[in-house]
Order: sequence, then structure tokens, then C-alpha cells
Amino acid sequence: MTTSTLIALGAGIAVLTGIGAGIGIGIATGKATDAVARQPEAEGKISKLLLLGCALAEATAIYGFVVGLLIIILLR
Repeated sequence: MTTSTLIALGAGIAVLTGIGAGIGIGIATGKATDAVARQPEAEGKISKLLLLGCALAEATAIYGFVVGLLIIILLR
């Protein structure tokens, strides 16, 4: 394998963190919807926790994207 192929492969693997973030956000949203359906009076607390969790999961995906870009830009 050439160096450019390995760089592209490494960048692709780094960007795959978006898959995990998407799955995590989907599961969290489903659980939050179930929780609100069971206890509507706790909707405010559930929404705050859901938004915090989604932000952290999305930050993980963004970090993976940035690492992928850095791999391509700096190692090319």
C-alpha cells in the first residue's frame, strides 16, 4: 500500500465516529420520548439531559471529523 492510501484509510476510519454518534443520539431520543410519555410532568428535566447528551455525542463526531481532516492536510 502506498502512503497516500494509508492516509486516506486512516482519515476514513477517523470519520466513522459519526456513525456511533448518530446511533447514540437516536437511542437517546427514543428513550427520552418514552420517558416523557410515561411522566409528562418531568419533560423539562428530560429535555435538558437529552440536549446535554446529544451535544456530547455530536462533539465526539465533530472531533472525529477534525482528526480526519488533520490527517489528510498534515500528512499529505
